[in-house]
This record gives sequence, C-alpha cells and structure tokens, in this order.
Amino acid sequence: MQQNITINTNKKRQVIDLTDRITTQLQGGDGVVTVFIKHTTAALTTADLDPGTDLDLLDALENLIPPRQWRHPHNPEHAPDHLLASIIGPSITVPFQNRTLLLGTWQRIVLIEFDGPREREVVVSVRLFSG
Repeated sequence: MQQNITINTNKKRQVIDLTDRITTQLQGGDGVVTVFIKHTTAALTTADLDPGTDLDLLDALENLIPPRQWRHPHNPEHAPDHLLASIIGPSITVPFQNRTLLLGTWQRIVLIEFDGPREREVVVSVRLFSG
C-alpha cells in the first residue's frame, strides 16, 4: 500500500515529527514502512525530540556547511539547503509489528525542512511480510 501525505512547514528551517502520521498508515501484521520525501531541500531521519533538541539538531547541521561562494545556478544562497538534505537523505525505512513502529525509546521519524515555508509531499509505502 502506498499513500501520499502533505506536510506544510512554516519556518525556513524546522524539524517536524511525522511519527504519528506514519503510524496511522500502518496495517495489521508485521512489515516495513518506507517514507520518502519528494524534494531536494528537505530530508527524513530519526531524532530525539526532547524540548530544544530540534533546535540543537538544526544548529549542528547548519554548522556542517562552511560559508563560501556557491555555484548553484538557480540561487547560490540555496546551495546549503540542497547539501544538507543530500547529507541526511530523502528516505527512511522502519520495521513494524501489529501497527507499532519498532523505534527505539526516544526515536521519532522527522522531516527536516531547510528551505521553508513550503508544502512538502511525503510518500508512505507499507509492505507486509507474508508468513
């Protein structure tokens, strides 16, 4: 089963928890869910979302990219957004059992926005194991 969900971001850089929205897409049984974002300036990963850790994550990521003159023809100031999204990646796969994601205690599935605010399209693909 595959479903598209729309996420509206409201800041230039932002971490958005998708875990509950992904969980609602799961079917009974055991399987894996793959989540894919159809954009080059946003990414998906897991993160601990204790208060303030979203901002710590954004600050740390921003510090990975040194200031320089970029060659991106569309908009050179936009280049770090593409680079950060590429470093993190556009997808994540998580196993589940009985409609429960098998995440660690503090893990949440998050979208990281680097060039908002924007409307983002996320594809959720659920595969059940036959057994």
